[in-house]
Amino acid sequence: MQYWLIKSEPFKYSWEQFEKEGNTMWDGVRNYGARNNLRSMKKGDLAFWYHSNEGMEIVGIAKVVKESYQDPTTDNPAWLVVEFKPHKKLKKSVPLSVLKTDPRLANMDLIRLGRLSVQTVKETEWDIVMQYANGK
Repeated sequence: MQYWLIKSEPFKYSWEQFEKEGNTMWDGVRNYGARNNLRSMKKGDLAFWYHSNEGMEIVGIAKVVKESYQDPTTDNPAWLVVEFKPHKKLKKSVPLSVLKTDPRLANMDLIRLGRLSVQTVKETEWDIVMQYANGK
């Protein structure tokens, strides 16, 4: 299994809305790096759900339920989508400000590549973030 982080502005599409709907197609990605990450996702992979701009915190975990396919919002075959369902809401959200203070996360994509909307997360980074989410 691989781990990921996907960003959504809560005023556009929040974790709460995602939970209410029960699944979503991650469309509209127009960055090649983010697109390549979508292409690499496999069914069953987990992704942190990060509220960007407002909150700036990891709030939940989404699960890949359908691997990449042509983005139906464009005719350009370069762009892909992946489908997710809610896996679980974190016990405690993990703010970016906390992650930035942990030297073990200095190379995390979220810290280094802040603007990338779909990012990789190493297993060790995942475990550290989960420790924060569980209040440890």
